[in-house]
Amino acid sequence: MPAAAVVSRLRRRLSRSPRADVAVSIGVVVLVAIGALRPLMGARLEPWPLTAVGWLVAAAVCAALFFRRRHPVAVAGVALVGTGAFYLLSEYDGPLLIAFVVALYQVAADGRLQAAVGLASLALVSTAIGTVAGNGDVNGVALFMFTGWLIGVVALGWARHSRMAYVREVEQRAAGDERMRIARELHDVIGHHISLVHVQSSAALRRLKKDQVAGAVLAEEALAAIKDSSREALRELRTTLGVLRQGDEAAPTAPLPGLDRIDDLVGAARLSGLDVRTLIQGERRELPTEVELAAYRIVQESLTNVTRHAVRVTEATVSVEYGVQELTIEIADDGHGAASHGFKGAGSGVAGMRERARALGGELSAGPCPQGFAVRASLPYGSDHGSQRTRS
Repeated sequence: MPAAAVVSRLRRRLSRSPRADVAVSIGVVVLVAIGALRPLMGARLEPWPLTAVGWLVAAAVCAALFFRRRHPVAVAGVALVGTGAFYLLSEYDGPLLIAFVVALYQVAADGRLQAAVGLASLALVSTAIGTVAGNGDVNGVALFMFTGWLIGVVALGWARHSRMAYVREVEQRAAGDERMRIARELHDVIGHHISLVHVQSSAALRRLKKDQVAGAVLAEEALAAIKDSSREALRELRTTLGVLRQGDEAAPTAPLPGLDRIDDLVGAARLSGLDVRTLIQGERRELPTEVELAAYRIVQESLTNVTRHAVRVTEATVSVEYGVQELTIEIADDGHGAASHGFKGAGSGVAGMRERARALGGELSAGPCPQGFAVRASLPYGSDHGSQRTRS
């Protein structure tokens, strides 16, 4: 399952919609309202004006719950003061304490751990003082249980806050990885073909300036190559941008490029004046799609770097070796010295190739070699592919 789908499912599970908040608040109101019916039944324990004041206090506390998302600490403070006032003024016990518990949970879930602990401690100390003062409704056992409830509520709220923070971090990481992947694909696709267009058009202009007649034939070949490169760039760009399509749009159907199209890369590089040779070793086999794509992109980016940046380069060799457990690719050229490729250490081209190799559990190196400069990558086939070879 894609990381984005996992994160979306976690967020749906953990997030609470405004409707859910309203439902919780209404549930507390219903419970408190049921408890407020006690003065209407049985013998009177207090004057009606005092009962009315208790009802107003309870209503104010319940109304404050509707704003607990925007002002969690303030609402919890109002709930604590209102609940304490209600139990001190009214002779009728009731479930108004639930309102404070809900508000306290919201404070902890909002990440205000110190405020939640402070409010819980204040509620506990106030209740303990009332017990010591002779309040017969709360004894030592009830006070102990109340302490456990407060600790549990704060712990649950903080656990939810921590979980939501983790989900946000995973979501940001997944979004960053997706942006990097798309940027890498766009860099490889656009950079390669635009580089070829630039090299081929520059070569055509030079030939025309040197010899109008003979250069016209060569310029026509270069223009044909430019046409092919631009058409291929558009095709691959549409395929790459398909990952940004909405779910209700048609997905791209063009196959992803692989090792079977390396000859196209070699042919395009030859049109720029570079002598490119290919060397295939080992028994060809069907590879996972991600390995095929990574191999193609590494060859593509390496040849792009050679045609654009290498100094006094005349030839290059693309070697592909099908090993027992991994695919090895090497692109070597006869550019003079590491300085001719100094851009590679700081540019995004080699960094993107390394990311592709590491994503598959492989590795990539780029640096000077006895003949000039070489890029070498090792791409593991994967556990499934390896197990199939072992059985065969």
